[in-house]
Amino acid sequence: MFDFDDFREIWGTMKRNKLRTFLTGFSVAWGIFMLVVLLGAGNGLRNGIMFNFRDMADNRIEMWPRWTTKQWKGMRANRRLVFKDADFHMLKREHPEVVLCSATVNHNDTLTYDKEYLTGGTNGVFPDHALINGIQVHPGKGRFINDMDIRGKRKVIVLSPRMVEVLFREKEPLGEFVRCGRSMFQVVGVYHSKDLNNSSPAYIPFSTAQLLYNQGQGFYNMSFTVRGVTTEDENKAFEQRLRESLAKRHKFDPADVSAIGMWNMGNELRMFNNLTGGIILFIWIIGISTLMAGIVGVSNIMLVTVRERTREIGIRKAIGAKPSSILKLIIFESILITAAFGYVGMVSGIGLMEGVNYVMTMMGANSAPTSGNPGENITMFRNPTVSLTIASSATVLLIVAGVFAGYYPARKATKISAIEAIRAE
Repeated sequence: MFDFDDFREIWGTMKRNKLRTFLTGFSVAWGIFMLVVLLGAGNGLRNGIMFNFRDMADNRIEMWPRWTTKQWKGMRANRRLVFKDADFHMLKREHPEVVLCSATVNHNDTLTYDKEYLTGGTNGVFPDHALINGIQVHPGKGRFINDMDIRGKRKVIVLSPRMVEVLFREKEPLGEFVRCGRSMFQVVGVYHSKDLNNSSPAYIPFSTAQLLYNQGQGFYNMSFTVRGVTTEDENKAFEQRLRESLAKRHKFDPADVSAIGMWNMGNELRMFNNLTGGIILFIWIIGISTLMAGIVGVSNIMLVTVRERTREIGIRKAIGAKPSSILKLIIFESILITAAFGYVGMVSGIGLMEGVNYVMTMMGANSAPTSGNPGENITMFRNPTVSLTIASSATVLLIVAGVFAGYYPARKATKISAIEAIRAE
């Protein structure tokens, strides 16, 4: 069992060789420091990438019509496809995986209130659009489009904060009427958008937008969420079934992937998770390789220590010391060096990353807008902190490294003959 006398002996050995112990320990500290810093940076990269998908459901799929590139059953190539209402209604009917769904009619127009005006997007959507795209209407700010608006083809509108700022200044917008083109719409809500982006659209009922801007039929795109479709193979199979359904309705080759544009959030998330996972793995390899250089240094120093204390080891054996006690002494000295200096390196690395995170928070880099249109407010680096799991893993790694660093010198010490060791100069 390790007692205080053993610790005092190890501490005395380290004090007699201060410079050697410091330089050896510094290499270990530097290795674990670089590992923690690299892992923190990798974590910041992962957080930044995942933040870019903050406003959309992770099982979101969007589709839009394009041009055919192949002939099919007498139909010519290069046909422009147009989505119809029946395409939207078939989603839940033919594909039970679909949970939420919305279609969009895109339109740009001039919005006017009193003497103020601006030009912006006025998109016709279904109520599910808010849940699919993470659009929030905070309490006291009205509501989003609902089913009664759709059924009644109501002329109601949900504005962005930027539109409210330009059109109403300091006035309360709810209940007021704004002119959109030639039609008057009542403001029923203001959705949350922290960045006051000029390109954020207003939302009106899909049925109203279709009637006013699309001759009462057709739409630009469909977006929906799915359940029970998680793996890459399941997503591919679902997409193929979806293309076959649309191909049957619009008479194009199901293998013609150019006919229907499709963006699958699940595929994007898997791709980025694989990318960041590969980066983190690479960082672990580089960090551990750097740490191994320090561990080799510790092992070499322990060999020197064993050589210097050969006579002492011989005397210990001559008076009855067991090989296990000598083995324990050398290994514990190795663990003490690697653990003490490694912990300093780990704390320094965590402190540096927390400092970087603090500076980024003060500069506003960690408090980027939590709402906006897809593709806006892109960030690639956010909250580069080190998790408790990483710190715990690094601690375990240090202890294991100390054992490995001291084991070979300790085994060599136990094999020294007592007589030969006493004769050693």
